[in-house]
Amino acid sequence: MEAADWANLSDEELLEKRISQLGLKLDGTDRQPLIQQLYDELSQKGLVFRPPCHLGDEWFVPVGIPAIFIPFFLAHDRLRKLERKMMLEVEGETPEWFMRLMRHEAAHAYAYAYQLYKKKKWQRTFGLSSTDETPEFYRPRPYSRSYVVHLDDWYAQSHPDEDFAETFAVWLTPGFDWRERYRGWKALQKLAYLDELMRSLAGKPPVHQPEYRSADHDCLNIKLKTYYARKRKLYEDSYPDFYDNDLKELFAAGPDVAGRLKASAFLRAHRRRLMNSVCQWTNEKKYRVNKLLARLIDRCDQLDLHIKSDDAQQNLQVSAYITTLVMNYLFTGKFKRTK
Repeated sequence: MEAADWANLSDEELLEKRISQLGLKLDGTDRQPLIQQLYDELSQKGLVFRPPCHLGDEWFVPVGIPAIFIPFFLAHDRLRKLERKMMLEVEGETPEWFMRLMRHEAAHAYAYAYQLYKKKKWQRTFGLSSTDETPEFYRPRPYSRSYVVHLDDWYAQSHPDEDFAETFAVWLTPGFDWRERYRGWKALQKLAYLDELMRSLAGKPPVHQPEYRSADHDCLNIKLKTYYARKRKLYEDSYPDFYDNDLKELFAAGPDVAGRLKASAFLRAHRRRLMNSVCQWTNEKKYRVNKLLARLIDRCDQLDLHIKSDDAQQNLQVSAYITTLVMNYLFTGKFKRTK
């Protein structure tokens, strides 16, 4: 199916289409020059392996396969528009964001192409790799100087493979003086080792480059509505009643609140500002924070809560509360700590 056949469909009609039937490809898109930029950056370091790029359902490198998969929605403006509507943001949309992710994924491809994770010094430097997936939740130490900082959420701390990938991405970034930036950090030792390791690979072809079979990675043979149903469910969380005490403390209930603005109306009026502010400082997905706000709004309606102070003070209290919930979620996988 050609893009002209579906690009003008309504969202409802488009959601009924199978992703695999949209005729998507990376060639000829605005992503192609950025992929070439990655290859140029690798060449400037003397590295000859160019990880092949394919469209997938998310950003990833398959375990053991030195290839980069890029989210399909980045291949067409119409799909980016749909992604933004469904998820409130488009991961890797801007050239800068795209390249940060590409450098990170290129590291995984290089680890497999050259079997780097099997090297003893690699293991001593970054830790033991494994086929276990990177955990969704981990406890980062924001002020640790043992890890570089490249992607959000101190991602290098989540797994030895990610520590290597983040270190590689920092090292590869053009014009970035990593020696100066990480002077005095323990992470500088990792960067120095990586620099030494990559220099040893200059001009050498990969030792592991299995044949790519698209059937092994057929993740797009689903309708867009199924894709988004799964993706949105991934970022949703159930809303337990034990938030009630917090909401009753944050807002007011009872006969004394007559004439005051309803808490649900207050949250609706400030919803976008709250979402943007919380996401800016926590780096959490907008969709997840938006769903949390939706549940808080519904519960405030059910409890018939009203604001109990002036807007400025109430704004501050609500922002602090939601930020606390989200930060707790980032560290534990649960919005609410158990008491």
